[in-house]
Amino acid sequence: MRDHRRLGRELELFDTDPLMGAGLPYWLPDGAVVRHTLEEYVRDAERAAGYRHVYSPVLGKRELYETSGHWDHYSDDMFPPMELGAEQVVLRPSLCPHHALIYRSRSHSYRELPLRLAELGGMYRSELSGVLGGLTRVRSIQLNDAHIFCTLDQAVDEARAALELIGRAYADLGIRASRHRLSLPGEGGKYVADPALWSRATALLREVLDGSGIAYEEAEGEAAFYGPKIDVQIEDRAGREATLSTVQIDFHQPERFDLHYIGADGAKHRPVMVHRSVIGSVERAVAHLIEEHGGAFPVWLAPEQLAVLPVAQAQVERAEEVVRRAVEHGLRARLHGPEDGTLGARVRAARLVPYQAVIGEREADGDLVAVRLRDGRRIGALSGAELVRRIGERVRARGTGLWESA
Repeated sequence: MRDHRRLGRELELFDTDPLMGAGLPYWLPDGAVVRHTLEEYVRDAERAAGYRHVYSPVLGKRELYETSGHWDHYSDDMFPPMELGAEQVVLRPSLCPHHALIYRSRSHSYRELPLRLAELGGMYRSELSGVLGGLTRVRSIQLNDAHIFCTLDQAVDEARAALELIGRAYADLGIRASRHRLSLPGEGGKYVADPALWSRATALLREVLDGSGIAYEEAEGEAAFYGPKIDVQIEDRAGREATLSTVQIDFHQPERFDLHYIGADGAKHRPVMVHRSVIGSVERAVAHLIEEHGGAFPVWLAPEQLAVLPVAQAQVERAEEVVRRAVEHGLRARLHGPEDGTLGARVRAARLVPYQAVIGEREADGDLVAVRLRDGRRIGALSGAELVRRIGERVRARGTGLWESA
């Protein structure tokens, strides 16, 4: 059974150290490539969808989280405050209060809405040691988060568009949602006590799901403390379920932070805040991708996209030219020379690399490479330039395909 904790270490993607602490993994070079590529993919997708990116601090004054409601409803999952002179500061458990302040820092007209603010930012959860595991449950989280400030009439369309963005990302990443869940409040003081708020937000999310034609199940006790949410669920190879992506409609924080915009009538109006995360935390997304693909990542996401294998020392110079050309065209290519072992051993060592370019005496004389695909197919001889062009096309196309007809 694939376990990302074992595979991630075997493939040298990430690791941990007791001196850093439990739930605080570090990324090794190949893992950093996967993480960076995934983050840039999400940023590009968000920009194309009309989002604007911001940065905000990972610390905030305790009063910030008292205002947002996190201190009353979520403090058990937060790290304790740090004394800083006469103030107390806290590692943030969420990005939404910071984005509410960014919105509040400027006046806004209805003509600007919807305003879509996105950030790939760090947040911290005081998870108990017993629930920590690999990348799926960590204390330091890099979250793909966004908040859309919009009018009430725009909220359903914005939430539906967020679900569509999630669907496109899953197709490109080779991820399959196991189910969609409408997460509702349960009993107890964990949730904001405002029945009207819950009723309005829940009705809108049901409209989003019904209008999208998505089958879903309702689950009490799974909502955020401030409102209901749509959770996109995934399953690992052991059948364990987790939430990866979310869409939420929030009336609570706009009220708490006294957010407003100037409407067409010249009066102040309260915006709706749509929270959404396309891939959730980068850590959990990568953990799922490791297990889903067994380390054989889609071409565009693979740490190494092209392995160039000269048969003998006489072909090394030609192989170096192919690597150089690939790197100049933005590909991640590496030379696997004779010093690394027999050709068979090198082919096996590069078994997860999407493309292998073998260069023997015949190929070197003809300025060609013999192309093998990760799935066992042999494409035959191509020029180095043609191979680089074809791989570049697959990278730009995203998706999970390895080879398309010319």
